[in-house]
Amino acid sequence: MRTLRPVGFNSSTLLTALSTRVGGPPDSPFGMNLSFNVGDDPANVQANRDAFFNALRIKQEELAIPRQVHSSTVVRADSPGAYADCDALVTDKPRVFLCVTTADCIPSFIYEKEKRVIAAIHSGWRGTVAAIAVQGVHKMVEEYGADPKAMYAYIGPAASVCCYAVSADLASRFEPRFVREMGGNLHVDLKGTVLSQLLSVGIPPAAIDISPLCTISEVGLFHSFRRDGARSGRMMGVIGLIR
Repeated sequence: MRTLRPVGFNSSTLLTALSTRVGGPPDSPFGMNLSFNVGDDPANVQANRDAFFNALRIKQEELAIPRQVHSSTVVRADSPGAYADCDALVTDKPRVFLCVTTADCIPSFIYEKEKRVIAAIHSGWRGTVAAIAVQGVHKMVEEYGADPKAMYAYIGPAASVCCYAVSADLASRFEPRFVREMGGNLHVDLKGTVLSQLLSVGIPPAAIDISPLCTISEVGLFHSFRRDGARSGRMMGVIGLIR
């Protein structure tokens, strides 16, 4: 029997969820993989997507999915479909469910309660350095008149500072306060950087939730490209206005 463990928050008006690696075909090395771009059997991927989105009562025709390129580009999504060359989507349309795929990169979700605007943001180190989270908030403000003080944000499971060792060159791209020396290596705090960026644009501290879970160290729970390389699947995170 296929198992499914979505992680997220549900209410009568808003749904957010994140798939894990738990489940999927028992003979597949990718497990519960939701990406068609990692070499997995397409039939397995489709079955995994069916299981995940059926459990959430989302039709796959309602999904808006960015073709992620590790950019700082944010796009307005007025309808479902694929959006090329971007890493974040924003919308105020009910039943347009915004998705991002991750396997160590950060999935961030934002909801503005007064204007009823949402954002889904994918950021690895490139997107984090380019402050795509800030660009996402700015896009919500520019397109819909959203107010950061009325926003709630969730920074999801991703590579945490405990396991995210980087080169000195890459570490130099981050503020020193987000770089740690651990075991003779330099480690970067991606989640802390994104948190700082969201605070800098006016989202209240109490309105930001940050997952403590690390995709690299939680071997049985999450896909991790850093840990598993080419044999890594992808999680998918989703946020949408139900009505």
